Amino acid sequence: ALALGGFAIGTTEFVIMGLMNRIATDLSVDPQHVGYAISSYALGVVVGAPLISALAAKVPKRQLLIGLMLVFALGNLASALAPGFWSFVGLRFIAGLPHGAYFGVAALVAAAAVPSDQRARAVARVMMGLTVAILLGAPLGTWAGNQFGWPVAFAAVGGIALATALMVRLFVPFVPRDPDASPLRELSALANQQVLFTLGIASIGFGGMFAVFSYVMPTLTQQAGMAEALGPLVLAIFGVGTIIGTLVGARVADWNLLKAIPLILIWCLVVQALFFVAANQVWAGLLFVALVGTSMALGPTIQTRLMDVAGNAQTMAASLNHAAFNMANALGAWLAGVVIAQGVPWSSSGLVGAALAAGGLLIFFAGRALEPAPAECPD
Repeated sequence: ALALGGFAIGTTEFVIMGLMNRIATDLSVDPQHVGYAISSYALGVVVGAPLISALAAKVPKRQLLIGLMLVFALGNLASALAPGFWSFVGLRFIAGLPHGAYFGVAALVAAAAVPSDQRARAVARVMMGLTVAILLGAPLGTWAGNQFGWPVAFAAVGGIALATALMVRLFVPFVPRDPDASPLRELSALANQQVLFTLGIASIGFGGMFAVFSYVMPTLTQQAGMAEALGPLVLAIFGVGTIIGTLVGARVADWNLLKAIPLILIWCLVVQALFFVAANQVWAGLLFVALVGTSMALGPTIQTRLMDVAGNAQTMAASLNHAAFNMANALGAWLAGVVIAQGVPWSSSGLVGAALAAGGLLIFFAGRALEPAPAECPD
């Protein structure tokens, strides 16, 4: 039930990239202006995660999940009916507001339902909705939107969101609200040093995957000579990589979380750096598209680390994780674009990704160096 909501969120986040030309034509703007709608959605995620987590601190988690999906459904259904471009941009902001809070609360509910040594795998199962959306939801939505009009894709997402709200009501157990919960307690996450370090890892270290993915199509078509008709295959290969990364990352996190994070960041650094060379050949480039997709392994590990360090501000910290990932998306795409604009090869996005992974690694070790030693139990 929880993963279905992740599928809806992942589909709406990525499908717009495949419908840029169609939306631009219908709303009478240049294709690059559709990027404002993508940025507007991401801004909604960044604003909504802390705001909703604080204001809804006393709401029982099942009711909160249902409410978030209803708002998400409304935002997407309204987007499908937008009468003009700027109203569409504004409605994408509204659709983005529940994104971070939904994933954060869903992760907490899933983790609480399993033994402590299986938390990361439970979180990964929720996030599988997002990765399956990359593999299936976004490509299918792109196809449907191009065949029948782009509003169809957003209307379908709204329908899936409504189905999610119903399934959460039917299958997610009721958890009474925490009587001690308060907005002030949730906001304490913003003053927690280890929470901020962990969010820093997500904002910087995860940016490399987005640096490569944002420019993967022009890299393979213009640099490696791939036919544009293979575009859906590229998305599918990347989606398979994200699924493998999510599952393997969760297993490693449940084995040893504090070893998993640096190991995954080193893996991201290596595969993203090698993409710079591999993208000169089509099939080598496609292989490394999948390997770059496995960077998604960082998702469940960061989410689980936040649960360990957030103290009583669990909802705020878990929700901010997805705001941080959207910041990583914006940062990775922007930095790679700046570098490519200097006239270097398209695959230089991989070098940008490697640098961001190295930055995440430095933040991790800085956080560990400043983390207080656990108190020793008296004899």
